[in-house]
Amino acid sequence: MNRVHAEKPTLAQVAELAGVSVPTVSKVIYGRDDVAGPTRERVQAALGRLGYESPVQRRLRSSAPGLVDLVFDGLNTSYSLAVLTGITSAASTENVEVVLSTVTPGKLKSTDHRQWSSRMADSGRRGLILVTSEVTTGQLDAFARRNIPVVVIDPLNPPPSGFVSIGATNWAGGKAAAEHLIELGHRRIAYVGGPDAAECSVARLHGYLAALRAHGVDVPDEYIVSGTFNRESGVSGAAQLLSLPEPPTAIFAASDLTALGVLDEARRRGIRVPEELSLVGFDGTDLTEQSVPRLTSVSQPLQEMGRSALRSVLRLANGEELESSHVELATSLVVRDSTAPPARSNP
Repeated sequence: MNRVHAEKPTLAQVAELAGVSVPTVSKVIYGRDDVAGPTRERVQAALGRLGYESPVQRRLRSSAPGLVDLVFDGLNTSYSLAVLTGITSAASTENVEVVLSTVTPGKLKSTDHRQWSSRMADSGRRGLILVTSEVTTGQLDAFARRNIPVVVIDPLNPPPSGFVSIGATNWAGGKAAAEHLIELGHRRIAYVGGPDAAECSVARLHGYLAALRAHGVDVPDEYIVSGTFNRESGVSGAAQLLSLPEPPTAIFAASDLTALGVLDEARRRGIRVPEELSLVGFDGTDLTEQSVPRLTSVSQPLQEMGRSALRSVLRLANGEELESSHVELATSLVVRDSTAPPARSNP
């Protein structure tokens, strides 16, 4: 259930915080022009801080029951476009409107959450879907005070208890990737992951480790490399791993973009994939079919994650309680051309 404050603020509380009378607060709410500018600003600040919603705002929100904001921290990846496709297809089915915006990565944390939530409430938005890793507890609380439901898709770290998030079975996906490579005969299997603090990357790492340990395969510390979920991390991670005295014969990369970076570095070194190095990615984006060779990858149900987020935020906007605050959709391994048995046996 999306977290909200148990008690709604009153006009008297707003007046006390702003240092004015209740009638003055009422004048500001209803747009009267006989309130001095500085006083109006104090009242508006108090309204935003307490999350007060006027009858006018409630009527506006109810007149647009399907108006939902969608915020990405970039739309330049196949991952983002797949999620967007799922959201828009569900919006079409539900006959609702989605307002799309993007933010510069690294800038969302500095966004004024009171102003942001106030703008959404004043414009009648019914909910917010976030596809970003940077939302803060303060921002989520501001939306809760405004009774604006929030759903976060695949966050690097889980949002606070009570807020809804949609993700995938990262641990199971990591395990499936490693088991596939083990079944092919690989024993020197490395991992190029995302940030150390990213829960999804840690879950994929733990799934990979669980599979290797279950089969009695040792994992040297130097076989685990962290970075970010981008191509550059794949290049640097592969350079580090392939320079080892005993390099891996297979690499599991925590994203498709990272895997493409590994492929770039292998090609630069004259290492053939999959003849001399097997490679598995994670996400299942359309990059897997565009790469040469085509990339074996753990597929996340990205479009279904988008559809689930849209349906969830609409249910919350209608006052329904969800069965769970965190939904994990199943991953699946899709074998293509980038994996094969090792060229020679390895201990």
